[in-house]
Amino acid sequence: MLKIGSLELTNPVVLAPMAGVTDPPFRKIASRYHPGLICGEMVSAMALHYNSKKTKELIGMDQSVKPVSIQIFGSDPGIMAEATRTIEGYGVDIIDINMGCPVPKVVKNGEGAALLNNLPLARQIIESVIAAVRIPVTVKCRLGWDREHIVAARLAEIAEDSGAVMIAVHGRTREQYYHGRADWEQIALVKQRVSIPVVGNGDVDSPQAAKAMLDQTGCDGVMIGQGAMGRPWLLGQVVAYLEQGAIIPDPPWEEQFRIIKEHIKLQVEYVGEERGIKEMRKHLAWYFKGLPGASRVREEVNHITSLETLQAALQEYQATLIVRQEA
Repeated sequence: MLKIGSLELTNPVVLAPMAGVTDPPFRKIASRYHPGLICGEMVSAMALHYNSKKTKELIGMDQSVKPVSIQIFGSDPGIMAEATRTIEGYGVDIIDINMGCPVPKVVKNGEGAALLNNLPLARQIIESVIAAVRIPVTVKCRLGWDREHIVAARLAEIAEDSGAVMIAVHGRTREQYYHGRADWEQIALVKQRVSIPVVGNGDVDSPQAAKAMLDQTGCDGVMIGQGAMGRPWLLGQVVAYLEQGAIIPDPPWEEQFRIIKEHIKLQVEYVGEERGIKEMRKHLAWYFKGLPGASRVREEVNHITSLETLQAALQEYQATLIVRQEA
């Protein structure tokens, strides 16, 4: 059991907040595999300040998908506080503060991973956000800006002292982006320094890796990000392995295509046919990864603009895979 403030999660498996990935449709798909917590992609405090409709769409709460954490990024404590009050009004369960995004357009504004170089400002932001809302506030960070400036443990202490009730640590520096191996030893050091729950993130791409993360770091939960892209069922596999030691195989192709079609339906309902199909292209590339003939189908899908044509292409591809399987 993982407890975040007053919120008790049913298990320690957390879907990571991922920009361009964990929007409401993907969260709906992921919820069917019952992770303890689902995190929405980060939203801009400044965009909420200016009442951005598109940013508000990203919050898009579905009350059947619970519990949900919405992540926010920014560098102005006052605007961060204002934005979190807006998010709280949507009925979210947790506010998470992003202190790890490595993307240049975020960092250049002093946001995301840039806060790893400004711990006094990081403290001000955490304190302002906590003072603004009644729901639990958590922090997600990287180890530091680079290997010479590892600050995750110190930031965790600041977060705890300021009233944050959990910290998630991605075991890479900003300089690494998503390259190289995540440093789980540094996550273990963070766990040793604070009494609030620590959730480890980085290279958790299988049930066995999730168990190893917990065992090697002593952390309280595991956060799964890229491993769930195109494989949302991984969340359920990890839950089953941690709770029962059970190895659940990937769904058969028929079931995978059922999930894909449901995801497309949700995406089109969410943003409309034209935009929904465009946004699904990256998801389809992840779903098809490793399947026979995937590169050809990815190329075909990238030129499809109508839902009817996309459904026909998927039906044809599914039939081809079944024939291969039976041959």
